[in-house]
Amino acid sequence: MTSLTASALIVPKHGDSSVLRVEEREVPDPGPGQARVRVAASGANFIDTYQRGGVYPVETPFVLGMEGAGTVESVGEGVTEVVAGDRVAWAMQLGSATTVATLPAASLVPVPDDVDLDVAAAAMLQAMTAHFLVNDTYPCTAETIALVHAAAGGVGQLLVQLLKAKGATVVATAGSADKLAVARERGADHVINYREHDTGDSLAHAVTEAAGRGVDVAYDGVGQATFDASLASLRPRGLLVLFGAASGPVPPVDPQRLNQGGSLYLTRPSLGHYIAGREELLARAGEVLGLIADGSLEIAIDSRHPLADARAAYDALEGRGTSGKVLLIP
Repeated sequence: MTSLTASALIVPKHGDSSVLRVEEREVPDPGPGQARVRVAASGANFIDTYQRGGVYPVETPFVLGMEGAGTVESVGEGVTEVVAGDRVAWAMQLGSATTVATLPAASLVPVPDDVDLDVAAAAMLQAMTAHFLVNDTYPCTAETIALVHAAAGGVGQLLVQLLKAKGATVVATAGSADKLAVARERGADHVINYREHDTGDSLAHAVTEAAGRGVDVAYDGVGQATFDASLASLRPRGLLVLFGAASGPVPPVDPQRLNQGGSLYLTRPSLGHYIAGREELLARAGEVLGLIADGSLEIAIDSRHPLADARAAYDALEGRGTSGKVLLIP
């Protein structure tokens, strides 16, 4: 095995999308426990923007991207998880937006033959997130009434599908008529344009009116703009699952608000804690990719961009102008 160069999407310093650069970098031979993968596609996610901007501290310069899929080219000493030629996908591995990546072999999961690699790349972070949110963070059932914000987004569409597969009632919010139509197509029982409501109380009233009562669980990946409405939409002892901050981080919260709202619960989960070991990773990824393979779960891809067009990809994502997954194609 010999080293080679790869085109990679670099963050040379923290900032907005204008700091992004595509550079040639040397890819070392895989060391013990590592695999070299030819990347077919990587996903663009909000976590990338937090790292790029310095909200989540990552020392610069670094290669952007936390998920992808591709084909194993070679493996290092002691690797038993994969072999050259395997089609694989991964998540929560910084440095994925590149033509060739060297990754921990234990982070790679097999991709079924009837799932395209770009679809697998689109599924890893968002679909596994939606999976743990409805199965583990709050185990939903046919009796559950759930609120899903940004229901036409990547995670939102997946949440709606997985919730409806369990028979749950879904109240979905989005910011335009077109996006509401997408949420409805995915199975949402009630749809609300949050832009038609000036305050958190107004939106919360619309949610509880549609649901007939306070919701059991609110899935909020928007953050600052919807947090108050999410809290106010819950039934007593309901759970607010804050899993992102697309509109900005939520200011510090006085715990007394949870008491006043009816002994509410608040959690801020992360995918990494729900794929903590290889056994859990394989089980969760296997179930998600299996649902995609048999047609039970549809991955909506909004757009595909070359690395050189990454700035436009992230601007669309941050501007909340997308409906589905944004991919980078090396």
